[in-house]
Amino acid sequence: MNVSFSIIVPVYNEVKVIEHFVDKLIKTFRHLKVKYIFIDDGSNDGSKNWLENNLQNFIDKNNYELILLKKNKGKGFAVRKGIEKIEGEYTIFIDSDLEYDPNDALNLFNIVNDNENKNIKALFGSRYIGGKLQLRRHFFNDIAVRLNTWIFNVLFNQSITDLHSGTKIIENKLLNSLNLTLNGFGHEIDISSQISSKEINIYETGISYIERSFEEGKKITIIDGMLSYYFLFKARFLQ
Repeated sequence: MNVSFSIIVPVYNEVKVIEHFVDKLIKTFRHLKVKYIFIDDGSNDGSKNWLENNLQNFIDKNNYELILLKKNKGKGFAVRKGIEKIEGEYTIFIDSDLEYDPNDALNLFNIVNDNENKNIKALFGSRYIGGKLQLRRHFFNDIAVRLNTWIFNVLFNQSITDLHSGTKIIENKLLNSLNLTLNGFGHEIDISSQISSKEINIYETGISYIERSFEEGKKITIIDGMLSYYFLFKARFLQ
């Protein structure tokens, strides 16, 4: 299939929202030549079965790949498996939990696809710029993101605003040159630190963000936040 870019979607226990998400994603990109790559990360709530039985109702079988992991390996591992299947010039990353809007992901693609922006190799969506609609439910999660981003900027001489954004687009040549190893939510640190180590600029543009409650399926915990500090210093001083 001749595609312009790929979209990687990691899925873990999202059966309550996966149909709505897929429907919205496909409608958003329906006029473009896209390769969709869905990776089920060992879901045990029915997400795997939904993907197996229903994706073909939304997308032509030739336009997507479905990777089913038998055990939950973490977001980073799932994304790495997806990267093995990418095609085209760029890859979009977007979470499947509906905290992020696929329309913002399309905007990222439109920006890098503009001839005036061909120098952009990495463009991150930021929840802290651009005046987009926001809903945050967890104060300490928000503080952790801001603190991690500040530490990252100090360690890697960057000036980004949202290290842990779940929506980004990266040039495939750059993406394939990275040696990603982290399995969990440290994946965002893994990607950002390696791009920075190559002295490549990370651009940002504003995106909306509607944070879920833990009752609705929010998975990030304070433990993930603590681990991120370790991953930050490991990426800077131990690689």
